[in-house]
Amino acid sequence: MLGILRKSAQSTVIQIMVLAIIVVFAFWGVGTNLMNKRNSIAVVNGEEVTMQNFQKSYDRAVEHYRQQLGGSIPRGFLKGLGLKRRVLAQLIQGMLLRQGGKEMGLSVSKLAIRENVEGIDAFQQNGHFDMNRYRDILSRNRTTPTSFENGLSNDLLTRRVDEVVRGFAMVTDIEVQSRLDFLNEEIKLALVSFNSKDFEGKVKVNDGDLASWYDLHKNEYRSEPEIRLKYLFFNVQDDLKKVNPTDDEIKGRYESEKAKYQIPEERHARHILFRVDKTDGQQIREEKKKKADKVLKLVKGGKDFAAAAKEYSEGPTGPNGGDLGFFSRGSMVKPFDDAVFRLQPGEISGVIQSQFGFHIIKLEEVRPARTRSYDEVKGEIAAAMKEQDAKGMAFKRVSKAYEDIIRSGSIEKYGKNSGGIIETPYFAKSSPPASIVSDPKFLQTAFSLKKGELSSIVELKNGYAILFVDDIREPAVPELTAVRARVVVDYKKEKSVDLARNAALALLKEAREKKGLALTATGPDKLKESGYLKRIPSGNQNDVPPQVIRQAFTLSLKKNLPDQPVDVNHTFYVFQLLDRRQGEEKADKSKRRKFKNQLLVLNQNRLLTDWLSYMQSKSDIWTQDQMLKE
Repeated sequence: MLGILRKSAQSTVIQIMVLAIIVVFAFWGVGTNLMNKRNSIAVVNGEEVTMQNFQKSYDRAVEHYRQQLGGSIPRGFLKGLGLKRRVLAQLIQGMLLRQGGKEMGLSVSKLAIRENVEGIDAFQQNGHFDMNRYRDILSRNRTTPTSFENGLSNDLLTRRVDEVVRGFAMVTDIEVQSRLDFLNEEIKLALVSFNSKDFEGKVKVNDGDLASWYDLHKNEYRSEPEIRLKYLFFNVQDDLKKVNPTDDEIKGRYESEKAKYQIPEERHARHILFRVDKTDGQQIREEKKKKADKVLKLVKGGKDFAAAAKEYSEGPTGPNGGDLGFFSRGSMVKPFDDAVFRLQPGEISGVIQSQFGFHIIKLEEVRPARTRSYDEVKGEIAAAMKEQDAKGMAFKRVSKAYEDIIRSGSIEKYGKNSGGIIETPYFAKSSPPASIVSDPKFLQTAFSLKKGELSSIVELKNGYAILFVDDIREPAVPELTAVRARVVVDYKKEKSVDLARNAALALLKEAREKKGLALTATGPDKLKESGYLKRIPSGNQNDVPPQVIRQAFTLSLKKNLPDQPVDVNHTFYVFQLLDRRQGEEKADKSKRRKFKNQLLVLNQNRLLTDWLSYMQSKSDIWTQDQMLKE
């Protein structure tokens, strides 16, 4: 929770800012004078990175990846990522930033810390900072005000150092023009392509070569393991017809769970958006704000809001008059959300700033909070009750069956007395019989068992199952005769790639000898001439792969043929540079300004990277490497 409260505090600022510049640290030698630092995982110029802080940061990073991967982290993923070293590098980089800031004379005042604490929404009551709430929240999170404010001070100093270092970056008009000229350069090519598919019919297949090829690739044709099952399935649907809840039971469930059927207040709003990108500079932001102020005067003065949205809004809802439909509190970004829920129907907001830009909002209608009536939800409650009770009945049946199997000593003996055993033929996981239970968990469980092993009770989408693996056929390499048709297809595909490559190499050699592709023996249907191409592909460059374009831009009119054909998914391209020129496209002031801002961000990141590398080079850094093993 504290990570949320502090927003830009601790790991968040450092992760976004430091990791964005991708500085990689190498850890080296353990100093003998530091061997007693048992509670530290690293020491940077005498300042310790404690095991406690490292573990907190590591746990946050693990949780981040767990959420990104849908709640489950694959085995070996964190080790492959080198997460411990990444987290420690991040902490060391943050420490170097703060130490460098102190060397520059930068500091954070107590007033700045207080203003930041008082500005955190979680510590406010009725819009004002509440000291008791502040202490209570910190106490519940096992943190003291001193510890919290020290961490916040570090974050503010980190941000300040970042701003100061980046502030030295600059972009000249010459640099902008040079980069624009570079991107605006165009080339024209003559090219010939050799698609391996066109050569498949030319591949000759004889038994000797095919047998030799199969001997090298036979493991690729190894069969899947196959199993033969005996299982019991208890379908919930079989019990549904036995369950009929009464009106009193349904009404009782409704009353006990009434809170589930509450619908929060919803508001219907329109908005006009003046979009601002992250890369836009202060000048663009000011221009957008002025434009928003002008449009605000128009709609406040009586201009139809929907018409104004169609005319001025830069958001996706503009063509629809800025209509956002109904939504509940918390559905929008906070500044927008707060503004909407302060308005009265028909009222227009001022200019509201969010991460997307500047908004003007009109509240159209309010739907009060309400609770869905019993008649509205009676059907879904009854269905849920039937499903729940039927599932319970199915579970009782499967539990009794499982106990009887254990008492009988085997599923076969159980089946002689009780029946219901379903038997399958041998099948692979990729091709199960159509008759078996259609549920991925069923197959997953079946193929996790060993021969002669009985599963526990398996809960499936529509019921429960008990599985027994009667037999397993291990994977085997088939005889060539059994898979010859597949092998021939694969053999032709591989050999056709060789033929296509050799044809491309032969053409390239001939083109060098004759000083150009146009003078080779290639037919006119093969030789094509491109239009003018830019470094960054546009819509009219789809016929020429980006890999070819990148390689072609390394050529000159003097050395106008590549060293090797370019392979793009087994199509081989031979090409010749015919012309090179500056494109006619001109950048207007807006595009030039936006491009300059993008270059500035790149230069800022590069400068911060270089500065951190310098700080690292002159620092005494000790790490406890044995603690970084995954």
